[in-house]
Amino acid sequence: MTVKVVVGTQFGDEGKGKIVDLLASKFDIVARFNGGANAGHTVVTDGQRFAFRLLPSGAVRQKQAAICNGVVVDAEQLLDEIADIEERTGREVRLWLSDRAHVVMPYHKVLDGAEKTLVGKLSSGSTGRGIGPCYGDKVTRLGIRVCDLLDEESLKAKLEVYYPLREKLLEAYGLKLGLAKQELVEWCLGKGAKLGRYVADTSLLLNQAMDEGKNVLLEGAQGTHLDIDHGIYPYGTSSNTIAGGACTGAGISPTRIDQVVGIVKAYTSRVGEGPFPTELGEPLASRIREKGGEYGTVTRRPRRCGWLDLVMVRYAVRVNGISSLAITKLDVLGGLREVKVAVAYEHDGEELREFPANMRVLSECRPVYETLPGWPDLSTAVWKEVAERGYEELSIPLREYIGYVQRFLKTEVEIISLGQDRDATIEMGS
Repeated sequence: MTVKVVVGTQFGDEGKGKIVDLLASKFDIVARFNGGANAGHTVVTDGQRFAFRLLPSGAVRQKQAAICNGVVVDAEQLLDEIADIEERTGREVRLWLSDRAHVVMPYHKVLDGAEKTLVGKLSSGSTGRGIGPCYGDKVTRLGIRVCDLLDEESLKAKLEVYYPLREKLLEAYGLKLGLAKQELVEWCLGKGAKLGRYVADTSLLLNQAMDEGKNVLLEGAQGTHLDIDHGIYPYGTSSNTIAGGACTGAGISPTRIDQVVGIVKAYTSRVGEGPFPTELGEPLASRIREKGGEYGTVTRRPRRCGWLDLVMVRYAVRVNGISSLAITKLDVLGGLREVKVAVAYEHDGEELREFPANMRVLSECRPVYETLPGWPDLSTAVWKEVAERGYEELSIPLREYIGYVQRFLKTEVEIISLGQDRDATIEMGS
């Protein structure tokens, strides 16, 4: 029995979708433990591109999928994803949906847009999907859970209290929900009727599966530096994105986890506001953005791009207890004469080796770089051929880059990704 957690080490968008899909072949169950429909994971296989926001990436392989209690569920989005994958693959999605997961309500999306405008420069760069307000209701104990969608009496009792509160809050913003209370009740029950077949106690089922010796892959959304506790607060997300969040978000003990894989993009990117020490200027930022397809899976917003920041990745290795790394998008940097990696920051005449909590300090930090030689730019087909032949077929500068990352982070690289397709991958030791 193996339980492995996959997390992002940067600002999200590291390529977790592909890596989870790749690893899923060796696992019986793939479970999503945090986030909501604001997190896009992309899988490319057999010439088809799947963009998931809620379903675990392993669902493409028809693995048993689980959406756990730590996820906030957009019912409409989830139903659309299930229908899409079943139509395109001709196979039924095998899904467990936690009865304890919270539901993104229509008023959460209205509130999200209003609050994003009001907070101005302190905005997290919200996708407007209602994630933050839903998590907010969860922690103030004003949330609707999946189990409530299946219990009309419980649902009505809660909305009898919650609806007027949300109505008053929206009025304070000069907004209206557009749904009467009874219409909202009917909306909830309608979604419950469609999702009921999937609803289960996912914590119980996962633990039973582990007891039976089955292999479980736990998939995180976003990245370490968007974590509500350990990220670049307040510019991050509303959930715990780190490996520890897999325990609370899936209802399993820390003693169950065997390995933590950290996904590292060969450069850094992010969507939204907030300090970004290694951010690149033009034209190099645009070159990387276009070549790497750096546009949000959910929003299609262009991502900000910069050199690999090993200060932030080292922080991620520590707080996640990362046991191995997967480096993605190395092909995107192909063709550059030289590449840089940040190994420290300079601030107010001092060298900082650790990632600061103070966002004013971080915004004033200047990266201290190591410069390494670049490697050739190859076509998609040639990168796949190189991957098929293995690590020794990589150019010397590319192997030097990978080796430098390993030595700096004191963590072995398990997977090397050279393109979007499954086949453009080298699994070390396999």
